Amino acid sequence: MEQQAVQVDRETFSCSICLHLLKDPVTIPCGHSYCMNCIKTHWDGEDKKGIHSCPQCRKTFTPRPVLQKNTMLAALVEQLKKTGLQAAPADHCYAGPEDVACDFCTGRKLKAIKSCLVCLASYCEKHLQPHYDSATFKKHNLVEPSKNLQENICSHHDEVMKMFCRTDQKCICSLCLLNEHKGHDTVSAAAERTERQRELEVRREEIQQRIQDREKDVKLLQQEVEAINHSADKTVEDSEKIFTELIRLIQKRSSDVKQQIRSQQETEVSRVKELQEKLEQEITELKRKDAELKQLSNTEDHNQFLHNYPSLSALSESTHSSSINIRPLRYFEDVTAAVSELRDKLQDILRDTWTNISLTLTEVEVLLSEPEPKSRAGFLKYSCEITLDPNTANTELLLSEENRKVTMMDQHQSYSRHPDRFTDYSQVLSRESLTGPCYWEVERRGRVSVAVAYKNISRAGDGSIFGYNDKSWALYCFQDSFEFGHNSIWTSISGPGSSRVGVYLDHRAGLLSFYSVSETMTLLHRVQTTFTQPLHAGLWVGGSAELCKPK
Repeated sequence: MEQQAVQVDRETFSCSICLHLLKDPVTIPCGHSYCMNCIKTHWDGEDKKGIHSCPQCRKTFTPRPVLQKNTMLAALVEQLKKTGLQAAPADHCYAGPEDVACDFCTGRKLKAIKSCLVCLASYCEKHLQPHYDSATFKKHNLVEPSKNLQENICSHHDEVMKMFCRTDQKCICSLCLLNEHKGHDTVSAAAERTERQRELEVRREEIQQRIQDREKDVKLLQQEVEAINHSADKTVEDSEKIFTELIRLIQKRSSDVKQQIRSQQETEVSRVKELQEKLEQEITELKRKDAELKQLSNTEDHNQFLHNYPSLSALSESTHSSSINIRPLRYFEDVTAAVSELRDKLQDILRDTWTNISLTLTEVEVLLSEPEPKSRAGFLKYSCEITLDPNTANTELLLSEENRKVTMMDQHQSYSRHPDRFTDYSQVLSRESLTGPCYWEVERRGRVSVAVAYKNISRAGDGSIFGYNDKSWALYCFQDSFEFGHNSIWTSISGPGSSRVGVYLDHRAGLLSFYSVSETMTLLHRVQTTFTQPLHAGLWVGGSAELCKPK
């Protein structure tokens, strides 16, 4: 045979153990050939009481066969090397654990490129060729490689399932049609596939339409983002102008009050000095009269005294009251009171207006609420600085640390009267209203209630206590336990004792969570509800509590 006529592939002369070309080939009694070292190593590793097997056909031999080099096969391998033996397939062409392997390859199997639903087998490119060349296979149905070909075989009758039972919604074989599924609504699997294919196309059209709709929605949302940004920028600009005008107006009024006070001061001082000069002139005149009378009184000559007495002019009546009312430091106190009243009214207006502004701001929210964070670092991203409102503090509470700390005192504090003040219990609310996702922490000593409440919560009576009404939610912290209350419904809570409590509020999502904060964060209680008004942070204090600055 001439060298050019040799047409074999590398796999034919490869060792199925090492997958390389045979080296020192030997043939064992079953007829399979291996590299001498490969089969020796394989048999050395077997421990079956002197029984040795073929790695391919699993035939066993007793005793261990004596190996002799197959000189003819070795010569043929060498000759084929010189005739341009076909190159071995690349490693990526061999089937891996996740691939469908060719059912007809021996040794190391190649990847299958097609599976046949008639043959119920998978083929690599070489072994698939007869399906293309032979008329016998023309009607076979080739599909993408499948590991599940055996699922096409009926488990009861070992027949290919070519029918579909619509009654039981399952594939069946022709024998099933005559037995278990007799009288059922059945069609060919191909017909059912055609029907389901139409349904599938309809569903795909629906999905594609939804994709188009969602893409339009995405564009609309992008436009919405641009509109929100533009509106926010414009509103910030307008608000700054309005506040600047408001500040300028207050400064103008402050200047006017100052000018009027100075003008009135000058007028009153001038009037007082004018009266002072007249009184001093009267004093001078009275002193002169007194000197004349003294001189006449000292005259010893009776006739001379009587002669000069009529010439003395009578005293003119004083035009000034002898009683002048002096009010030290009280002349302008009414002005101070009026300005203080203006300040209080302005604070009330600003607070009420700010609440309306906050409510208006929440109405522009268009996106879904953020999910609750999972770590303290995540919570701290929502940290908000909160201060306590002195106008709400009970008179037994002392505020300090820039109105962030509150302490229970034995003596009443000298707070002015205010309608927002808690009168019966040692409670205080925050100045800020809370509407967006926010997080704050409270460092406590002694018994403390950490709460949130609506601004219109009662300020007097038992109905004003945090947790005893439908306008507040409160976590009462004791030394070794916690208790949560809302609308007078109380829940005992177990959890690790800690001096610091974290509060996460997502007003829009109706989510309120309390955490024990130490080295880690432990959830104590979570509330899911609907908040109908802006909330304020609240504290009931039996010892002291401080709103921590975010870090």
